[in-house]
Amino acid sequence: MSIQSPSRTTSTPGTPAPAPVHRSPIAPRAGWRRRLTKVDEKASPYAYVSPFFILFGVVGLFPLLYTAYVSLHKWSLIGGQGEFVGLKNYTDVLAQPYFWNALKNTISIFLLSSVPQVIAALLIAAALDSGLRARTFWRMGVLLPYVVAPVAVALIFSDLFGDKFGLVNHLLGLVGIDPVQWHKEVLPSHLAIATMVNFRWTGYNALIFLAAMQAIPRDYYEAAMIDGAGRVRTFFSITIPQLRATIIFVVITSTIGGLQIFDEPRMYDQYGLGGADRQWQTLTLYLYQLGWTQKNFGRAAAVAWMLFLVVVLFALLNFLVTRRIASKGQR
Repeated sequence: MSIQSPSRTTSTPGTPAPAPVHRSPIAPRAGWRRRLTKVDEKASPYAYVSPFFILFGVVGLFPLLYTAYVSLHKWSLIGGQGEFVGLKNYTDVLAQPYFWNALKNTISIFLLSSVPQVIAALLIAAALDSGLRARTFWRMGVLLPYVVAPVAVALIFSDLFGDKFGLVNHLLGLVGIDPVQWHKEVLPSHLAIATMVNFRWTGYNALIFLAAMQAIPRDYYEAAMIDGAGRVRTFFSITIPQLRATIIFVVITSTIGGLQIFDEPRMYDQYGLGGADRQWQTLTLYLYQLGWTQKNFGRAAAVAWMLFLVVVLFALLNFLVTRRIASKGQR
């Protein structure tokens, strides 16, 4: 009696042997392509947006974190990094009266520039959205001040607001008003610098509002006109509520730019120190003086971080106020 191995196959005489089994190479290739497709579907959106985050990390996030690191050390332009001092740079800056003076000037110039700027931009956009003749010409014209270099604007306006031979004082004298000391008194200097800012940025913000106004459906205005609403009523009841997101965006960007103002006060006089008595010295000018005049990078970095916190605080306040106002108007 013989026992056959299970691995062997028996075949009857005359029956052809079974053909060997060959696996098709298409199956593993299809599975591999399927996996690549899934990876591509999941990773492609992140790859598309990655350039922004990479650029933001290099030119935005890294300098911000490195500035925080510098603010915690005794750091000078000549000696470089010194010992770790913790929050001493912050306490030293807060103890300086020049910091509070610069903060007060910054907030004053910001309020005198941003509030009239947003209101004027809304009114100009509403006028451009109406049936004006040569609308393209006027729309291009409001953008021309933005094209002019800020240094040129500051130099021109510093001459216009001259204390002795300025054109503004000459016009005021024609109506019997005494000359204003635009470079010596606090409030007049803030008004002059705010005028420069408004001259340059009002048209730019007006075009942003205009683009948002043109996206509002015209059916709303036609229905309001049928009900007897006038232009003023439709502006406050339809236009303003529909511009809620745009108003919030413009207010926040104006807040950031207004609190970081540097070019206009820097070029307002020939010395660039914010006035003889620091009448219009802003936080950015104070930061510049600490960093490049006193060569104290630690304190300058501390001022930069405190300015960052001030900007965030005012941006949040403006966001909440504008959202509340827009919500009430929409209701």
